[in-house]
Amino acid sequence: MRQTVFITGGSRGIGAACVRAFAAAGWSVAFTYRENRVLAGSLAEQTGALALCADLYDDKAVSRAIGEARGHFGAVDAVVCNAGIAEQKLFQDITDEAWQRMLDVNLMGAVRTIRACLPDLLRRKRGSIVTVSSIWGQSGASCESHYAASKAALIGLSKSLALELGPSGIRVNCVAPGVIDTEMNAMHSEETMRELADETPLGRIGTATEVADSILYLCSERASFITGQVLGVNGGF
Repeated sequence: MRQTVFITGGSRGIGAACVRAFAAAGWSVAFTYRENRVLAGSLAEQTGALALCADLYDDKAVSRAIGEARGHFGAVDAVVCNAGIAEQKLFQDITDEAWQRMLDVNLMGAVRTIRACLPDLLRRKRGSIVTVSSIWGQSGASCESHYAASKAALIGLSKSLALELGPSGIRVNCVAPGVIDTEMNAMHSEETMRELADETPLGRIGTATEVADSILYLCSERASFITGQVLGVNGGF
């Protein structure tokens, strides 16, 4: 039976790689995007996925997107909470508004998505949730304290939900990518990226496809006895 995955932030980067990976593996795919309708539409056309415009700040918009996905494909089997933002600033320059925005997108966006999808999973007593954190959520990051804090919070959320939802047959895991070649890392100079590659034991930057393949694995039945884990896709960084 064809399974359905709901992916947030699916129009580019790791999210777009997830859309492609799940579609290639035979899943029905619904994904959200916030602004770039042309990019999202092109990806949907290439993969057969359903592109849904939704602002994760808005509970109603998230619920509406989940409802559209359910109406199109049926009940959701897996949830990938990928949508996120990043910013580099000195700690003393980060305003309360910037803190709130970072937490609202990176943490509360996942909370709203999981909350909206959970009835399907609980009713069927099976399914998988994967959140996308970051190596900086594990190690901390200079000049990115609000980003690192939001990603660390995702790890705590995932581990807690794994304990709470395990008795209902629902698995919850987290992927913590290292330095990956995506638009989010375009804020770094070429020199910085080379230095980060040199610091990585495998000697290179990772790809979005490598992260997506790990997420696909965690959502698949091959990972049926894995929950509450943080998988570092980081080249040993």
